[in-house]
Amino acid sequence: MLATIPRPQPTAARTTALRTTARDPLIDVLRTGALALVVIQHWLLPVLAFDGRELTAGNALTSPGWWALTWITQVMPLVFLAGGAANALSYRRHLAKGGNPAEWLSRRVRRLALPVLPLAAVWVPLPHLLLALGAPEQPVRLAAGIVPQLLWFLAAYLGAVALTPWAVRWHDRSGLSVLLALCGGALVVDSLQFGGFPPEIGFANVLLVWGAVHQVGIAYGSRREPVVPTARQGLLLAGAGYGLLALMVAFGPYPTSMIGLPGAATSNMSPPTACLLALTVGQLGLVALARPALLALVARRPVATALRWAAPRMMTVYLWHMTALTLVAGVLVLGFGVATPTPGSLGWVVGLVPWLVLLAITLRPLLSLFARFEQERPFTPETRTWPVAAGAGLVAAGLLGLTVGGFAPATAPGLTAELVEGPLVWVAAVAAGVALVSRRAAERRR
Repeated sequence: MLATIPRPQPTAARTTALRTTARDPLIDVLRTGALALVVIQHWLLPVLAFDGRELTAGNALTSPGWWALTWITQVMPLVFLAGGAANALSYRRHLAKGGNPAEWLSRRVRRLALPVLPLAAVWVPLPHLLLALGAPEQPVRLAAGIVPQLLWFLAAYLGAVALTPWAVRWHDRSGLSVLLALCGGALVVDSLQFGGFPPEIGFANVLLVWGAVHQVGIAYGSRREPVVPTARQGLLLAGAGYGLLALMVAFGPYPTSMIGLPGAATSNMSPPTACLLALTVGQLGLVALARPALLALVARRPVATALRWAAPRMMTVYLWHMTALTLVAGVLVLGFGVATPTPGSLGWVVGLVPWLVLLAITLRPLLSLFARFEQERPFTPETRTWPVAAGAGLVAAGLLGLTVGGFAPATAPGLTAELVEGPLVWVAAVAAGVALVSRRAAERRR
């Protein structure tokens, strides 16, 4: 199975229809803008209060009726869609230059995983240091558990990236039929997890749901020219997607919110459900309607300059924005006893801009320190399939382990407990995966 990574083998007619050169500005703005919106939401939604011993962290979206906002602001489908289009373009471009499929994947794995290592280098010792300095244990452990929860996205996206060579080939051979199969599989998994089977079965949808959205992006990136939908088509897509979503929520077992909320019995995000597929269709319609305005905005020099600056730093922004939130909350909430006003109140609205500015100022030096790890540096990528496959598997396992276990120290003292309960083994898995996707030392010396 892992003997070779397949090359796409389109027919001659299809070869002329493949887009392998020009960048699509819409994909760039969707990817950067969607991740920026994720960061802003993570900064705005926490409802924090400290009673001297415990820090409570609620979510503003639990306010009555606020779940409706998630039908617009849950933009992870757009991130996976834009990623699929970018991956298809990049992979085809790499092959057109005579590149090796495993080499392409090794570069992608390294670029995703390498920025995680400095985050771990800071957060593995930081809880120990804070506890030794007398910081309250519960807030420290809460922060050490929340910060790495962001890594779920990297693990899921890495799975989609690793399957890109096969996904591109499937698209060339079967068109959208593979997309229909993925959507059908997601519905089957939903019926099982809501039908009395162990709820863990729902995590199969991590690959099925996000794989389907990623496949839509691959279909888009595989066309000779970008799709230019009409306003009528955009309205039809938006109406169909959001109409189907409303029916699924009203008559199915699905919760109304498109993100997981504290205290909710079920979630549409962890694990993902087929509701996110309907949401993807609806958001595609909105993007189609906004496409002319988005492209006009990107054409303006200040916006284009901002996008050029942000694009190579967005992974660093994503990885470190919760650290900035932790620093600011630690000073204001724990240090000065400032509590989040009631969401929607005048005090909450008035404080939004100063809060965002303070967080952005705190994030800026972190970007200066750690954005360099996101930049692609010269290295010798591995060209054999098995080390790349093993490296991707180790990185994915490490990311999932950190997502679930967090950076909190082990409850029992000693190195053995840290290796068993703590984050060290998962960090080592990520580091080993990064090492495997680089060509072996003997070849480098030669």
